[in-house]
Amino acid sequence: MTLLPSVPTPRKLGLVIDLDVCVGCHACVISCKEWNTGGYGAALSDQDPYGADVSGTFLNRIHTFEVVPEGGQVIGEAGEARIVHFPKSCLHCEDAPCVTVCPTGASYKRAEDGIVLVDESKCIGCGLCAWSCAYGAREMDLAAGVMKKCTLCVDRIYNETLKEVDRVPSCVRTCPANARHFGDLADPGSEVSRMVAERGGFDLMPEQGTRPTNKYLPPRARKPLAASAGAAVLAENTDGAKGFFAWLDGMLDRI
Repeated sequence: MTLLPSVPTPRKLGLVIDLDVCVGCHACVISCKEWNTGGYGAALSDQDPYGADVSGTFLNRIHTFEVVPEGGQVIGEAGEARIVHFPKSCLHCEDAPCVTVCPTGASYKRAEDGIVLVDESKCIGCGLCAWSCAYGAREMDLAAGVMKKCTLCVDRIYNETLKEVDRVPSCVRTCPANARHFGDLADPGSEVSRMVAERGGFDLMPEQGTRPTNKYLPPRARKPLAASAGAAVLAENTDGAKGFFAWLDGMLDRI
């Protein structure tokens, strides 16, 4: 059994993910795969990547859900249809069961910043940490025979040879929608802490009692399409149209 830090860590580095703006493009997934294959630790392997029985190791995945509006039984029944893209990786929990269940000390939580890591030289691939993780955030690398997980790109965030703008996890640096944010959630004045406070950031599955460091920002309420239906007023005629629109009007008249 591995012990967690005996006192709260002075820093709690983690991610804040805005579900309102994530478009599910998977840029963070590919960036994570690429960085961790060439950076910290051994490469993230793939088995039979172009065959019928594909198997690979990813530290960050995106799940997509159809959301039933409040009061409805089917999509769109009580409001407009909605798709939510839900990125998921290790949440770097304060009470991380994956750490305390590890028989070799391979899984551990850093006392200085709260990041949960795996010492691959100690990992025996028993899988107990994966069984204990409520979020399914552990990945067994079949080629290496060891468990792997999100490291918050620890080899980037402390690397002073990189430009300051690049000293964030690869997924954060890559996200084109600015849905991912990185910072110290132990500091109430940090940008990520303010975002959580202002937007009602929440823990994933708080009933598990793991106290995850990473937070999610809920999707904002949407206006029903019917409420804005009258906002766009179509022109009654096309008199005076010029340039491209005049050409388009002429083409449509011929149809």
